[in-house]
Amino acid sequence: MDGKEVKLIIGFIIYGKEIYKYLPYFLDSLKKQAYKDYKILAVDNSDMEDKDNESFDFIKKNYLEIKIEQAGKNLGFARAHNRIISQVMAAGAKYYLSLNSDMILEPDAIEKMVQAMEADGALGSASPKIFKWGFPNNRKTKIIDTCGIVLQPGLRFEDLGQEQKDDGRFDKAEILGPSGAAAMYRLSALEKVKTSPQPSPCRGEGEKSEYFDELIFMYKEDCDLAYRLFLSGYKSKFVSEAVVYHDRTISAKGNNNWQIALNRLNKSKQAKNWAFLNQHIIFIKYWKPQNFKNKLAIIWYALKMFLFVLIFEQYLLGQYVKLYKLRKRIIKY
Repeated sequence: MDGKEVKLIIGFIIYGKEIYKYLPYFLDSLKKQAYKDYKILAVDNSDMEDKDNESFDFIKKNYLEIKIEQAGKNLGFARAHNRIISQVMAAGAKYYLSLNSDMILEPDAIEKMVQAMEADGALGSASPKIFKWGFPNNRKTKIIDTCGIVLQPGLRFEDLGQEQKDDGRFDKAEILGPSGAAAMYRLSALEKVKTSPQPSPCRGEGEKSEYFDELIFMYKEDCDLAYRLFLSGYKSKFVSEAVVYHDRTISAKGNNNWQIALNRLNKSKQAKNWAFLNQHIIFIKYWKPQNFKNKLAIIWYALKMFLFVLIFEQYLLGQYVKLYKLRKRIIKY
């Protein structure tokens, strides 16, 4: 990376036309940050045959300071961010801030997160307080999108406070790690937990290090990394003073069996395929370090998933076949 060293690198992904409407708001909020010691890298996951790439054109025309790579295809969340992080490591930065581009940040959000990381060297990551953003009306709400990821028995991961009105009750809560929508990582921590798997069609040829697991193409890659950092002894902090607004199109509403089933009605088949497969990859990866009680919880949760799919979503049964084919490439802990 050219130019002077900076403490923080911000990375985000764009997807052709789909993200274009957010970019003026998102990038303007970055420009207005009180914290200035950063650079921005981006990956364009649009198909190379997409001739009408408004998002890429907008950035190239209006934000020359942003270094953007055209992948030529959809690399997924994990592989695209791994490409950015590899460049960040070479740049000598201290922190990496992964952001979705369908969000806006309050002017002191990044400053508050950096201050939290600087104050506690045991932190491997930090999460801002993310509220829902009513994009069509550009309306900032007080409804929580997520305060970070929390771990439940059976290796189940949930967004803390999601869909609840903020009243400060979560401000001192402990979290496992940040949501991938807005996550600050200490690069020395990522370096410690990186893996070096063998190349495969699911992974980048010649890309030696993985920070996010590239077998987890999209959905739950942030949960996997959060748990890996946790197993390596790193803490994560919810920085409630750092405020971000996110236009998440689909979110959970409750965590009992009935509510979980209702939530699935709003998800696409592709999203369900990814989430189902990736949850089972996580089961296999981290089975060994679980205690007996938690192994029983995993078995019970996996059984409930199987029965639900067998009755209501048979198309997901094919993910068991894919999981079997991937079994030797899953790095086990």
